[in-house]
Amino acid sequence: MTVALAAVDVQKKIEAKFPGTTSIEKNAILVKAESLLDVMSFLKKSPDLAFDYMTTITAVDYFDYFEVIYLLVSMEKNHGLTIKTRVFDREQPSLPSVISLWHSADYQEREIYDLMGISFKGHPNLKRIVLWPEFKGYPQRRDYLQ
Repeated sequence: MTVALAAVDVQKKIEAKFPGTTSIEKNAILVKAESLLDVMSFLKKSPDLAFDYMTTITAVDYFDYFEVIYLLVSMEKNHGLTIKTRVFDREQPSLPSVISLWHSADYQEREIYDLMGISFKGHPNLKRIVLWPEFKGYPQRRDYLQ
């Protein structure tokens, strides 16, 4: 069984390397969107953390912002961690893609793009995956009225 790391302990390591980029939210680490790729790369490449597998990416619409949640696992260390980030622009929400770190992000980022309208900069094939290309809107947004 995978052990959940204490978010506070990992956040201290991140803050030592990237000051002012994170905060704690319940049992997760909240990362500023502009620092997401740097922090995620650190989590993967740091020998004592070694998050070599990203199991899930999902998104939630809170009206004021979108929250994107990443579930990371280290197969080697047998521990897991939840990372969150927020996007406040509803018109053109965007985050950096983590596909360069974890290939498992490919279809999950495309699904979020398709259903929530959040684009992922640097994704090599960001196009709709569930709905047809001419579909208007993003049906998992809370303000979708069609």
